[in-house]
Amino acid sequence: MLARGLLSLADVTATRYFQFAPASLRDPILTAHGDRLRAECFSACNGVYARLDLLPDAFDTGELAHGTTNVDINLATRSALTKVGRDQLLHLDVGTAGLTVSTPEATAVERPVAMPSRWVRALGNVAELHRDLPLAVILKGPAAKAFVAALPGATSSGKDGWVTPQGRVSPRLVAGSVRISGLNRLNALKRLLPHVSGLSIHGTDDAGPVIVTADLPGSRLTLGLTEEAWRGHSGEGSLLTGLSGSDVLDDGDLIAALLAFEPIIDVPRLAREGNLEEARVRGGLAVLAASGRVGWDAHDQAWFHRELPHDPDRVDRDNPRLVKARAMADAGLVAPTPDGGWRVTSGETVYTVRRSSSGPTCTCAWYLRHGTGRGPCAHALAVDLSAGDPR
Repeated sequence: MLARGLLSLADVTATRYFQFAPASLRDPILTAHGDRLRAECFSACNGVYARLDLLPDAFDTGELAHGTTNVDINLATRSALTKVGRDQLLHLDVGTAGLTVSTPEATAVERPVAMPSRWVRALGNVAELHRDLPLAVILKGPAAKAFVAALPGATSSGKDGWVTPQGRVSPRLVAGSVRISGLNRLNALKRLLPHVSGLSIHGTDDAGPVIVTADLPGSRLTLGLTEEAWRGHSGEGSLLTGLSGSDVLDDGDLIAALLAFEPIIDVPRLAREGNLEEARVRGGLAVLAASGRVGWDAHDQAWFHRELPHDPDRVDRDNPRLVKARAMADAGLVAPTPDGGWRVTSGETVYTVRRSSSGPTCTCAWYLRHGTGRGPCAHALAVDLSAGDPR
């Protein structure tokens, strides 16, 4: 299971699914939580997020400590993993020096590598995009295997549809179904087909992100897809609203000091120990997510901790809309209107922003082009900062 799971991640990160082309990236992020091991990666096109969770039941012996590293799975390691049979021994050593995979016949050593910058941005967006997705479809046994077996090849394109509660793919909307764009992006599940005992799909019947989780012996493989096959996770902008609070940077630093590689982050505990309201804890977690230091597990419905190098300037560098919004709010260019809206001045142009429970609207070109599908525009963020209550 471990060998095939790591190979599935290598398949994902070495593939550009949109306008298919092989790639040279093979760099999973490995995090040990004391009781489990997580391995994560993105596809070369950045439209697929993959995570292998090796749960406590997956380990017979050995020590699991705490830490995070990022390594390259090259051809030698792939070859060693490919030759591991069901009844063969496999030894895995992950640490600050990298990753060592050993079988009775061969040993492959991988050294730590620098993580692509866009992966850090994408990790934060994945956490926010997955956090509120509802569980829509559950498949068990033969139905789960049949769905995986029928998936199109990785080189296919234009394979979209609605997955029904029975596991069939329909070209039209069906009650209780989930829309998936780019079904070929799930092809990595096929390597694990003999071991799949169930599938859960989080999503909606409208265009949007989707999570597909395969239940495996002692483990889970999760694939997260963007709304459309051509969109990458690094440009989604989903964290912008959470990052617009006035105290989030300080709250993020405090919460980071309280984390200890928890596989399931206890938000009420952080609120108590940090003497913060839970809303501020969630804002602080958004800051840590923007730096890739926390992730979201849809199965557990909880945050988990991974530790990446601290970069206090990353929030501003990766979110120019937020920087622009702060500048407009600090300059006093945001003012309420008598009809309950907001007037935002940017250069020589005045925009109108209106807020509602379904999200903000704006008269700017960004909103007309993207709506809220890539996070709020700079003018809506400026209103959030001026109003003091981000929505």
